[in-house]
Amino acid sequence: MQSNVVYMAEGLVSLITQQRSAIISKWFDSAIQAYAPDTATFIKSQKDPFANPVGSHTLKGVEALFDQLTGDMDADAITLHLDPIMRIRAVQNLTPARATAFIFSLKKTLRDMFDRELQDTGLTRQFLEFEARIDRLGLAAFDIYVACREKIFELKANETRDRTFKAFERAGLISKDPGQGPDA
Repeated sequence: MQSNVVYMAEGLVSLITQQRSAIISKWFDSAIQAYAPDTATFIKSQKDPFANPVGSHTLKGVEALFDQLTGDMDADAITLHLDPIMRIRAVQNLTPARATAFIFSLKKTLRDMFDRELQDTGLTRQFLEFEARIDRLGLAAFDIYVACREKIFELKANETRDRTFKAFERAGLISKDPGQGPDA
């Protein structure tokens, strides 16, 4: 019985990996839909990584994440490839839902592409397990996004505190004492 389950899992992964290019293309398109239409068009059409770092990081990340989903789901590798995508999205001030939606859109892409094959009960069960992998990837993306946003808010708070301290100092409301200051 165990070998049958392994065979089905390998069969599903094989089906998915056979369509790697098409899936990655659709997943990349979904990822850039978070941006304004004219920006998304630029990201998709501009192939120069120096002129289009967002598109370059996103495409490379999607390719590597696809390989992790169909492979061993190494947490360090996932973080390595997901971090640049989520860091860019955090700086661009996308909502958490909009920033991570592309991860979950992969489920619909796969369901649409493999609708006929998913009529097989065994493959459906394996597909649900594969969708759980996508969910884990989505949760990792959310964690990275939130950590980046927290860092941004921390930097803004420190900058505001420092500006306020310097303004008070210039106004003579506080004296600069080595033991006092914004870091004390």
